[in-house]
Amino acid sequence: MDRISKLCSYLPRCKIFADVACDHGYVAKYMLKNGLCDSAVVSDISEKCLKKAEILLADYISANKCRAVCCDGLKQIGREVDCVLIAGIGGEEIIKILSEGFIPKSFVFQPMKNAGALRKFLLENDCFIGTDDIFTDGKKYYFIISGMKGMAQKYGKEQLLYGKDSLDNPVFYEYLSKELAKKKSYLLNKMSADSRRDLMRQIKQIEEVLKGEAGRNIR
Repeated sequence: MDRISKLCSYLPRCKIFADVACDHGYVAKYMLKNGLCDSAVVSDISEKCLKKAEILLADYISANKCRAVCCDGLKQIGREVDCVLIAGIGGEEIIKILSEGFIPKSFVFQPMKNAGALRKFLLENDCFIGTDDIFTDGKKYYFIISGMKGMAQKYGKEQLLYGKDSLDNPVFYEYLSKELAKKKSYLLNKMSADSRRDLMRQIKQIEEVLKGEAGRNIR
């Protein structure tokens, strides 16, 4: 399954759906076409990217079912939206968008990096994370985080780093094994002593998680 189709499978039925950093607008079209929302808002900081979405969603826009907004994050999207998707950008950038805007009632986030930082931010801001998993399109691996505002939750160290559902997903260990091999290959490069220590720390951390998985399989 491709990335867009997989993202769509995590989205709940809602009244007003918003796709932030929407790019082509494929997800909003899926939601509207399948009656999974009454209306949608698509936004992007890039006028060029937003224009692609406007062309794709032209019929829905003309029928007042969809609104296209060129803006930074959530700055011109009202708090009345029920569900917000932010996908394909970094976790730190998603945190910035939420900090400068608001945490929506329900959300689906697909950070390209720094997923752990995003989890920490959500938990510190009284969010309940319902799904916290990983998937692959056969080429790349993607973390997916969905939940809602207003229900505090606690995570353990490994859950915070990798996601509570990922730890029970074979796809995650496939991803982690590849990450371990990649990081070990970096040791052959020239780097500062601090960078090497940090890299060794990351390698040890991954090895501990993989060792724990081996133990679970034996039991």
